[in-house]
Amino acid sequence: MVEARRIHDFGGVTLDEAAIEDAAGALAAAERDRNQIPLLSDIYPGMTMDDAYAIQAAWVRMKQAAGDPIIGWKIGLTSKAMQAALAIDIPDSGVLLRSMAFASGAEIPAGRFIEPRVEAEIAFVMKETIDPARASVEAILAATDYVAPALEILDTRIVRRNPDTGRPRTVCDTIADNAANGGIVLGDPVRDLRDLNLRFVGAVVSRDGEVEETGLGAGVLGDPLVSLGWLVERLAAYGNRIEAGQIVLSGSFIRPVESSGSVIEGDFGSFGRVFCHFL
Repeated sequence: MVEARRIHDFGGVTLDEAAIEDAAGALAAAERDRNQIPLLSDIYPGMTMDDAYAIQAAWVRMKQAAGDPIIGWKIGLTSKAMQAALAIDIPDSGVLLRSMAFASGAEIPAGRFIEPRVEAEIAFVMKETIDPARASVEAILAATDYVAPALEILDTRIVRRNPDTGRPRTVCDTIADNAANGGIVLGDPVRDLRDLNLRFVGAVVSRDGEVEETGLGAGVLGDPLVSLGWLVERLAAYGNRIEAGQIVLSGSFIRPVESSGSVIEGDFGSFGRVFCHFL
């Protein structure tokens, strides 16, 4: 296994099946109605990370049952600053669905998302399923078909903070909310990986032509490949794995950029360019 932060004991599932389904249903309604719900951590004060992942999984099952298949995974909270803000020392993960995929240059209709923000990431597209028992950096790279510049569209179906108390979302709220994932904008493939050091792949992210954020791949747990190694371990703990043909967003190396009504561009230099227009 690549060197990555150890999967902690998340505390087990403490919520009953009815509560998990109710929470997932509330998230589905929030997305449908474009209306955020209260903090789940207020509704279920003792919820654990295992509870949060169980809610996320129930929400994904609802999406699949409605004809929206899984196309991959996202990794979040990979920077030390974001982990410190939520008082954790590990990333989190979410699921990518077909309805979330946009091509570079896409026009995204107004109202498609509740509160869109954008992050710059390196995406991996896999040609082989990764065996968790042999998930070295070399094995992950060998299983990769290509990498690509990408923008992740964040969206929050849960309020960012309790309006009465001011208490912010916890990591359990974020995980239950599919790690705040809303969409992915994928750039052109980069297939020659022989001499590519992903730690030094960087991006300049602009909103309406004005630079907002910059960053390097090393901001993702030191190396995006380490981030994928963490995901392999986390998925295995829940009986899942990264499969051939799936896309993996390896984690953001910039702060989120507010995006409503704007053109957002990620210029990755020689690595490529990716952009979208929020109408």
